[in-house]
Amino acid sequence: MADVELIADERAGLLIQGFIFSAYASKLLPVLFLIIADLIKGGKVMIKFSHRKHQTAKDKLPGQPITRSVFIQQIGLVSGGLLFSGLIAGMMKWVHDFKIHRHSINFANLPQSFNGFRIVQISDLHLGSWSAKGELQNAVNRINELNPDVIFFTGDLVNYKTDEAFEFESILSKFKAEYGVFATLGNHDYGDYTRWSSPEAKSKNMSDLFNFYRRIGWKLLKNNHAIIERQYGKIAIIGVENWGAIARFPQYGDIEKAKAGSESADVKILLSHDPSHWEKLISTEHPDINLTLSGHTHGFQFGVETKYLKWSPAQYAYKYWAGLYTKELADGREQYLYVNRGLGTVGYPGRVGILPEITLIELTT
Repeated sequence: MADVELIADERAGLLIQGFIFSAYASKLLPVLFLIIADLIKGGKVMIKFSHRKHQTAKDKLPGQPITRSVFIQQIGLVSGGLLFSGLIAGMMKWVHDFKIHRHSINFANLPQSFNGFRIVQISDLHLGSWSAKGELQNAVNRINELNPDVIFFTGDLVNYKTDEAFEFESILSKFKAEYGVFATLGNHDYGDYTRWSSPEAKSKNMSDLFNFYRRIGWKLLKNNHAIIERQYGKIAIIGVENWGAIARFPQYGDIEKAKAGSESADVKILLSHDPSHWEKLISTEHPDINLTLSGHTHGFQFGVETKYLKWSPAQYAYKYWAGLYTKELADGREQYLYVNRGLGTVGYPGRVGILPEITLIELTT
């Protein structure tokens, strides 16, 4: 009971932190505009004009004119208010405004028995940030309505500790797919972002995670693979532990170990939490991997996505940060990476412009 109350307090704390973050972030724009206004004032003082143009009374417009610096200050205040409103809406509304991204991917070597095979990918649940079970149940219902053949989860089940997931056990056990749910680990799943009373406590946290996956019926892949077989065809589902190119993220993934024994599969799909794994290693040394599914970036939970513009601060840290990417191989085949924008949040408990994602991928021949 005490643990449940502690988790509830932590989630309430996240919301409070979100409001504080929104308030401070919204002050940055007015401050920026005030600095610009001050620079303009200073420039006017320093610049000496050799000639001044005088304006007669009849040329002056009626009313009190507004100076450029005052105008800039007012623009700053308005923009700060808009940003604050947007961040609050991101916490209250858009954080659970699930968006389904649909893609069709063609593989020349896909067995005919897998033509039309439906994959749903979700990622980055971060269950410690969910304030309501009903919204997660809604996401599960939306996913089941897509009638997936298989569901893939690409890591970061929790924020800090496995016990954040316990109250959602019954909901997560309700996914429906012919071949079940396959999962892999993300950087937040190892308990590296909290202090433990002892090494044994941290080890128990991982054991609790593995047991949780068993209880909800998800198949956790830890540097190994599974084979989905249909008439005259096989797809290898390869799952690696977290592997990140950025130094602060662990590199526990072992792709060679995970692939071993999957050579006879017609198509290989890799579940790897961090997309930098594909950029630095998979796309350069493992052309037999047809499709890699990742998450991790969350699209920074902030950005702009329209038909003509796709921008987020995430792109300054990750070359591949949201959506579908392709690379043409030497033999003319295409190798694919899909980066899911995540279903949950971490840090700022909201989303602005980058909505929580459910991905539906249909394989075709």
